[in-house]
Amino acid sequence: MARPQMLKLPEVLAEIKMSRAAFYRMRARGQAPRLRKLPNGQVRVSRADLDAWWERCEQHAA
Repeated sequence: MARPQMLKLPEVLAEIKMSRAAFYRMRARGQAPRLRKLPNGQVRVSRADLDAWWERCEQHAA
């Protein structure tokens, strides 16, 4: 079974064209994709979580 693709935060920010500060404001409001913190302190976002977040954004915009 293939492991899910995990994206680094800078990759996510580049894809959604958002600053780190804006992303963390959205996260504080519960409106950002789920972050997964690694033991070394780095964070990742799964491709599936990011795609699901995009879907929710499109539904709210319609």
